[in-house]
Amino acid sequence: MKRIRYFILLIIISLLSACGADQNISSDEGKLSIYTTVFPLTDFAKKIGGQDVIVKSIYPPGADAHSFEPTPRDMTEIASADAFIYTGVGVEAFVSTAQKTLKDENVELIEAAEDIEFLNTEEHNHDEQEHHEEEHHHSDIDPHIWLDPLYSIQIVENIKDALIELNPSGKELYEKNFKDLKEQLEELHTEFQKVTSSAKRNEILVAHSAYGYWEARYGIKQISITGFSPTNEPSQKELKDIIETAKEHKLKYILFEQNISSRIAETVQKETGTDSLTLHNLEAITEQEMEENEDYFSLMMQNLETLKKALN
Repeated sequence: MKRIRYFILLIIISLLSACGADQNISSDEGKLSIYTTVFPLTDFAKKIGGQDVIVKSIYPPGADAHSFEPTPRDMTEIASADAFIYTGVGVEAFVSTAQKTLKDENVELIEAAEDIEFLNTEEHNHDEQEHHEEEHHHSDIDPHIWLDPLYSIQIVENIKDALIELNPSGKELYEKNFKDLKEQLEELHTEFQKVTSSAKRNEILVAHSAYGYWEARYGIKQISITGFSPTNEPSQKELKDIIETAKEHKLKYILFEQNISSRIAETVQKETGTDSLTLHNLEAITEQEMEENEDYFSLMMQNLETLKKALN
């Protein structure tokens, strides 16, 4: 089935390319046209490239990165761009197919998280999450690497290096912008350290297991209701264990996300009597957040405010 879909996409891309992709972002003369996946890659590419780039996420507002599938026109627009930036850790389910589809196209494929050592649950096991890892073979790697400010420095550097290869004349600008971003990310890391080191507790009850890097870096222990993908749902016994663990730790809040609704999480909220807060996974932003010009740093600062409340 995947092979058939792959060849169908190739045919459609060829036909649409012949007609011209009138909706793509490569129309501005002299600027690099770049498509991305998760929001941090979009924001980082804009900040590094400045006036030299036009950047657009392939995800529509509020999309679930784990389940999103691009349309044939999406694929055509990516094929007509200068570069396509993705994380490379499996959160973008469609990328492995897209790589095959785009291999003969004149678009640079950039793996933003290249050379980063991802959190592996076999080495860093969470007691509350073992059921997810046993049942879902892709869930041993946590893809939410961009939530760690220090790992994001490596992501930003990889994007910077890729832009320099695409446009060597912009090297001085890209290096300067990278330096500024690195300083901001280091400051954000310091803020996370301050919030977590002074907290009264270290457990958070979350709808989606997206925050393992915070546990590894800052000691925040997530009690998650679903696995790395929101479709990794717990069994009845596991759900009972999660509820009992939340009660045992006397947690006051359950943390929902901006782009994923969960009836199971709502059940846990009802059973535990917890109040709801929003924690942003940054996979995709909402229409309102776009209108308000939110960026990586403003959303991460909102997350810090949420953590201050949930951990105290």
